Amino acid sequence: MAQSNQLIAALKQALKAHGRTYADVAHHLNLSEASVKRLFSRRSFTLQRLDQICQMLEIEISDLMQLLQERAAEQISGLSLDQEREIVADRELLLVTVCILNRWKPAEIVDCFGITELRCIRHLARLDRLQMIDLLPGNRVKLRIAPNFQWRENGPIQQFFLQQLQKDFFNSRFDGIHERLIVVNGMLNANSFKVFERKMEHLAREFSELSSDDALLPLEERDGATVVLAIRPWRSAFFNQFTK
Repeated sequence: MAQSNQLIAALKQALKAHGRTYADVAHHLNLSEASVKRLFSRRSFTLQRLDQICQMLEIEISDLMQLLQERAAEQISGLSLDQEREIVADRELLLVTVCILNRWKPAEIVDCFGITELRCIRHLARLDRLQMIDLLPGNRVKLRIAPNFQWRENGPIQQFFLQQLQKDFFNSRFDGIHERLIVVNGMLNANSFKVFERKMEHLAREFSELSSDDALLPLEERDGATVVLAIRPWRSAFFNQFTK
């Protein structure tokens, strides 16, 4: 599943490189543009469909596989402990890092936050040195982040955001637009825990894929979103007062 998702990502990159849009694909496949968008969002391509799109681009499926291998070779899936410490020690650098990972343009960062263009470029240069991006002429940015990129488990950056979750994220009634809180309790055996953990991982991947797809939209059409998925064997301290 992960490799097929990466193959679709490579196909999107090829479309962009050839200046083609979903509308072009829809015309070539004799489908509606909405149908094509669903194909990409659901990753529901048949081999025939994939081959038809490659024919439109005048490339072979093997070319896509080569592009996939090239992307994997130049992408990173995580940072070292020292690299994360460097980022989290500079809050402004951390802000720029998070924005860039969410496909903000440098000019959008400068416009939205109290960061000068010069300071923003300096931060981008540090991210380039960390091999998270390639800083291109004209202050353009090319991400070098693999689809499975993640912060270190219990590392400096994850710990920072966990603190923010505890102080701010859960300070809400979760009754606004696009807000939802679901809490369920029960009793599971060891196997059921594992099954549910796999489902959580799958849901997290779906969120990342949707975020990646929406990165192509203008910034004003997107909102920051955080999903917290957590499970552990736990009993509320409330019950302790009744324990024999």
